[in-house]
Amino acid sequence: MDPMTQIITALSEVSDRYQALFVDLWGCVHNGITAFPDAVAALQGYRARGGKVVLVTNSPKPRAGVASQLSQFGVPADAYDTIATSGDSARSAMFTGAVGNKVYFMGEWQRDAGFFEPLHVIHDPVEITRTPLAEAQGIVCCGPFDTMADPDVNRADFLYAKQKGMKLLCANPDIIVDRGETREWCAGALARLYTEMGGESLYFGKPHPPIYDLARRRLAELGSDIADGDILAIGDGPHTDIVGAMGEGIDSLFITGGLAAAETKTSVQPDPAALAAYLKQEQSAPSYSIGFLR
Repeated sequence: MDPMTQIITALSEVSDRYQALFVDLWGCVHNGITAFPDAVAALQGYRARGGKVVLVTNSPKPRAGVASQLSQFGVPADAYDTIATSGDSARSAMFTGAVGNKVYFMGEWQRDAGFFEPLHVIHDPVEITRTPLAEAQGIVCCGPFDTMADPDVNRADFLYAKQKGMKLLCANPDIIVDRGETREWCAGALARLYTEMGGESLYFGKPHPPIYDLARRRLAELGSDIADGDILAIGDGPHTDIVGAMGEGIDSLFITGGLAAAETKTSVQPDPAALAAYLKQEQSAPSYSIGFLR
């Protein structure tokens, strides 16, 4: 695989080649606290020229929850057309019984309660009850109970769950995320541990196909029949955004100033040699790279 990528200085250099964007949120459009003004302006400009923007996020929240969070972060509604979330993709699976109807919930209930709200697109959904681990048929993981704690604290519970043959439904495949300057663990870190221990984890967000199917459905709902070759995926996660786009045959723009800022030596733009070495090491081949979305 050729790890060569074209370094660009602005989205507008290449965006006219595409009719729609699949845009990652955290690390690209906001930092978990506040919006990036340049990214917002780039998306507004793209939409003004007639392009469609689908926000494709590994958030475990339903779409309405993400929209409300975006408004709090200062991302205006005219920066995007629609939203596809890992949470909605995973909720569909939960309500069709993928992990049974008695589930052990992992996450922060105040933040993640929306995950259990009815999903009206499912015909004849199973009734889901939250139970203690000892009574559960499966695990629904929206994130760690404590985002700063090592995932290993769950080892004893996971050993028990594995022995009972439980499946773990992972609502957010991200391993880590940077909230401002603080690096936190995500649900993907727990699912990875469970898999390493011999358990079965079910994934629905990037880089796995279900969320791209959902993003295409959201695009179709806008009245747009757009081919994969006319979509550009944008994100800062080599193992989520870029690998996912590569698997779907979609061109990608790698935001180097996010999760890989240190490795790519990005202050404003990536250092070309550092970027090339990093992409080779990660076996990642984005079509284009840029320091920050602008």
